[in-house]
Amino acid sequence: MIYAIAILSPLAGCLLAGIFGRRFGDTYAKIVTIGFMILAALCAEISLSQVLFAEQPPEPVILATWFDIGGFRLDWALRRDTLSSAMVAMVAPVATLIHIYSVGYMAHERRSFRFFAYLSLFTFAMLMLVTANNLVQLFFGWEGVGLASYLLIGYWYDRPSANRAAMKAFIVNRVGDLFFALGIALVFQLFGSVEFPVIFAHIPDHQDALYHVLGHTWRAYEVIGFLLFIGAMGKSAQLGLHTWLPDAMEGPTPVSALIHAATMVTAGVFLMARMSYIMESAPGALTFVMLIGASTCIFAATIACVQNDIKRVIAYSTCSQLGYMFMAAGAGAYQASVFHLITHAFFKALLFLCAGSVIHAMSDEQDMRKMGGIWRMVPWTYTCMWLGSLAIAGIPFFAGYWSKDAILEATWASHNPLAGYGYLMGVLAAFLTAFYSWRLIIMTFHGTPRADKHTMEHVHESTPWMVAPLVILAFGAVFAGWLLHGWFIGEDQAEFWAGAIHVGANNHVLHDMENIPSIIGLLPTITGVLGIALAYVMYMLVPSLPGRLASTFQPIYQFLLHKWYFDELYDFLFVRPIQRLARVLWHVGDEKLIDGMPNSAAALAAGGSAQVVKIQTGSIAVYAFTMLIGLVVLISIFLLFR
Repeated sequence: MIYAIAILSPLAGCLLAGIFGRRFGDTYAKIVTIGFMILAALCAEISLSQVLFAEQPPEPVILATWFDIGGFRLDWALRRDTLSSAMVAMVAPVATLIHIYSVGYMAHERRSFRFFAYLSLFTFAMLMLVTANNLVQLFFGWEGVGLASYLLIGYWYDRPSANRAAMKAFIVNRVGDLFFALGIALVFQLFGSVEFPVIFAHIPDHQDALYHVLGHTWRAYEVIGFLLFIGAMGKSAQLGLHTWLPDAMEGPTPVSALIHAATMVTAGVFLMARMSYIMESAPGALTFVMLIGASTCIFAATIACVQNDIKRVIAYSTCSQLGYMFMAAGAGAYQASVFHLITHAFFKALLFLCAGSVIHAMSDEQDMRKMGGIWRMVPWTYTCMWLGSLAIAGIPFFAGYWSKDAILEATWASHNPLAGYGYLMGVLAAFLTAFYSWRLIIMTFHGTPRADKHTMEHVHESTPWMVAPLVILAFGAVFAGWLLHGWFIGEDQAEFWAGAIHVGANNHVLHDMENIPSIIGLLPTITGVLGIALAYVMYMLVPSLPGRLASTFQPIYQFLLHKWYFDELYDFLFVRPIQRLARVLWHVGDEKLIDGMPNSAAALAAGGSAQVVKIQTGSIAVYAFTMLIGLVVLISIFLLFR
């Protein structure tokens, strides 16, 4: 019952705020949604403790029969293993803090009840996703977070840029979702079920199953693994399907924090962990996962180094950190992947909310080139931004140190063919992560103020509604890794996961990572410190150096500034050809063929009628003469053909 309350409370808050918010006002909506979110967070933590101290994993909570058609039955059930319970225990509290923060951030917004209803809907959809007991229910939550992201990214619908960003996120995600749906269909075709207990119990029975695809024969698990991962690429913004993520910054900052920290983008990582039973039997798919994860990791980090919008820097940081999580999945260290997902939720939510506090203080300015010199004016925000940056840079002994270093060590120790490539890209990304994080801190808070006089006069620390969540998240950014590493990847991990995550008989990566050379474990920390030092030199000691480097290496700078030209490439390959095809179908297919033929026939009838009408003159003499002519013609024909 407590578990069900944790999942359904956000839905109750969403419905009450959405239906009655217009009548009772914004204050009512805030109280209702936050009240139900606090209830959800408390129940989530209680439920996790029950799972951890239970002798056996609890049975799923069956809410109702979803549908029963032709012998195919699906229950609406909430899975209660460690993986689901840990995700709920993370999502609910972080989302609650974001709800509370939004009270201060959206205080100037009129009719904000819709915003709070959408936030709760987003949270509910994510909770449904992580507690699904079958693939169809998971897909329901999957599409739910996609819908909620569309509503929240485009919340300021009077802005064309927000509308475009919302549509872009929705459409790009549909590409990945198509592959995910195909994967679900193949799972059902292979197992005759979409229920996780049935699928996982029969994994050994189909090791030799084959599919014939594109003229080749492939192992069934490899095909399914590829399809599931491509679906995950869309939601988690991996290289190729990442272009929606930075544009999602058009939404309010609390939305960015919720998307990037606790919900949507982590769905793909969760899917890999949930389907570890299948992925462990698909080594080819895991190699592809490693390739994409490592490439995304370094790709996004390079772009973040030159971005000037404070939220976009953190957005590309999210993309890079998700690459780390998929690297861990590719290495078979799903536990480390989920561990980094949890620690990342704390420090990434903290960084985004700190960025929102800065934007709030700077009169809605987001360009770091127009900031600087404000650290004494916003001490709480400044301190929390430091703590979040130390965590994401992997500095000992902050949260990111425990989880990110574990991923790199597991990658090195794994038997994935691309393990060396993954480790190298991960270490380089660690260097760049530290660099762009301190670039952000120095440009935002230090140096000579670059804002106009009016903006500087109004710089102020945020309200307690915004500061309190920052402080709480800061504790997670500092201590979460230390508190959780023993359970997630340490000596107690097998007992902790209790089968919720599956590793094959030959998968000893968590054990092998304990025996790697010391330098392999130290290198990420060393590169992180070097990245901080480089940022300090370039932006504090020699502030003219970045400009000179950008001028000297202008092609490289433009390449990174334009995000590797992915948007331009997709515009050339897909958008413009589809637009041209649409214009042809519109003007030729629709206007000339579909509308043209009926319209032409109607015009012919109307024209003929207009000519026939002309003989109706109203003159008796004309009518008599016409009748005479007709009679003559009739007699002539009769005489001619008799």
